[in-house]
Amino acid sequence: MNHCYCEQADICKCIAVGVGIIFLILFIVVIIIFNTNDVEKDILTTIAVQGDNTQLGTTTIRFSQNDIIVGNALTHEEGTDTILINETGIYQISYQLFGIKEGAGSFNFNAVLSVNDTPVESTFNDGPVLEDLVNNRITLTSTVILKLNAGDRLKLIGVSIEDITYEKARMDIEKID
Repeated sequence: MNHCYCEQADICKCIAVGVGIIFLILFIVVIIIFNTNDVEKDILTTIAVQGDNTQLGTTTIRFSQNDIIVGNALTHEEGTDTILINETGIYQISYQLFGIKEGAGSFNFNAVLSVNDTPVESTFNDGPVLEDLVNNRITLTSTVILKLNAGDRLKLIGVSIEDITYEKARMDIEKID
């Protein structure tokens, strides 16, 4: 009889240990989730509105508004065309560039990102050629991932041999590693 009592005690100990391990695992998972969510990302969203970019043809795009700034990895002085990279890392860069040419005729513009005033060929965004339209308008969009170094200067360039104006633009940049 004493033997059965010991087996029941061993089973109870095993159950208690198992329940303890399950609670420990759940506790660790909760700690990981809360610590992961507390990590602040480095994000910059900057916007160009009508009137920011009145130059015609090929030009760097100036941004008059910083909509979102989180963290210290990126800085931008409103009204300028340069995003400063303060921390070396991998960055996801998305942009939208709206171009317009008044009047009829062919219409084509492209975009490219430059780092330290050197166009990054792999980011060249070749826009379609539109022909014989009265109001020529197009928005180019792109998302790229680049490794950038502290001290780098990032710019968005509208590229065209035609009289294109860039009425609106937006860049969203996030340090992802």
